[in-house]
Amino acid sequence: MMIRDIVLVQKRELEELLKEKYIERDASSSVFEKDKMIRVITGPRRAGKSFFGVHLLRKTGPFGYVNFDDERLSTVRDYDEIITAVDSVYDKPKTLLLDEVQNLDKWELFVNRLQRQGYRLIVTGSNANLLSSELATHLTGRYLPILLFPFSFREYLRAIDGEFTEVEIKEALRTYSEEGGFPEPLLHKINRREYLANLVRAVLYKDIVKRFRIRAVQGLEDLSYYLFSNIAREFSYRTLTKVTRCRSPHTAEKYLRYLEEAFLFFLVKRFSFKAKEQTSSNKKVYCTDNGFVAASGFRLSPDRGRLYENLVAIELRKLTAGGGSEVFYWKSSRQEEVDFVIKVGMKVIKLIQVSFDISVPEAKNREVRALIKASEALGCDDLFVLTDNVEKEETLEWFGVRRLIRFRPLWKWLREEKNK
Repeated sequence: MMIRDIVLVQKRELEELLKEKYIERDASSSVFEKDKMIRVITGPRRAGKSFFGVHLLRKTGPFGYVNFDDERLSTVRDYDEIITAVDSVYDKPKTLLLDEVQNLDKWELFVNRLQRQGYRLIVTGSNANLLSSELATHLTGRYLPILLFPFSFREYLRAIDGEFTEVEIKEALRTYSEEGGFPEPLLHKINRREYLANLVRAVLYKDIVKRFRIRAVQGLEDLSYYLFSNIAREFSYRTLTKVTRCRSPHTAEKYLRYLEEAFLFFLVKRFSFKAKEQTSSNKKVYCTDNGFVAASGFRLSPDRGRLYENLVAIELRKLTAGGGSEVFYWKSSRQEEVDFVIKVGMKVIKLIQVSFDISVPEAKNREVRALIKASEALGCDDLFVLTDNVEKEETLEWFGVRRLIRFRPLWKWLREEKNK
């Protein structure tokens, strides 16, 4: 099949896609202004990157589209043939959307050349490397990264559409905390568990095993299963080595890095003012969508507390994607823990606990004690507890140290514009 024919078929597929319902995304939709910056949209497979990019471009005028997640384009070596085909099908557009561009060999050099030739570009990719070494090396100063995860809770409510009572919003959060926010199962009413399980398999084999030529596939599968079953928990590489039955922690660490790059998981470091301690301490693992937990992990019943904590971790991951702030967890020598520490520059600006149920005094005291201790140790007075349903402010004391603590329902926090 000629390249022009492939681009033409993809155009028809795009036209069919545009007939589907579009849910406005909270990502920076104002970012496609008339400048020369390359927009790089990254995130998990099937999170809606292409749809988002297309709807950004529809507001700006004519554009061309090529999807490189197509085996028919995998053998192309003369990239000028691709541009010739796009010029023929789309009448020489100066704006292009290059979808899943990481599948194109030396894509960054191709994109760089198009940018020099005056094209306005959006590129999408399902590999975190697009935000790190390759971009830093080849597109320095000429790109704007946009991280797009599956639907946030705000977007989820937008998708199910309607006027909601407070009771209905709380029930929607419970459903969302288990099912996650991938658009297709929600909008097309397909089997979510089967869809997500197949998606995980596709990511493991297409984005990791094939790309990195992994032979010990069972070890990679065991690692992903273990992590999905242990979200919001600390881990050590020694433990992961046993899980994967690898010969060294270095192999387990490498496998975990691949899973991160494929946007299945992300890590949160333990807070320390010393970089060496941050590196050597245990980390906590979170996944990019709660639906993966039900589809790919082991649970006898929903662990609402960890599901809620994972939702908060996802929101904080998105908020810090552009740099400027960092997220950690804090743990004292006596094992008191604060779920999230937000740091800007050298200053800790916010401490957040996630507690599903603080109606039991012991549970509340545990969360409060850790917050107050961390507040004193880190010099931060902005203290939050995100709960299932409690909203109030209290000045609480622990061994003579008094702090104002704000309790806020998670459903309200998730619906706020900037999740303050």
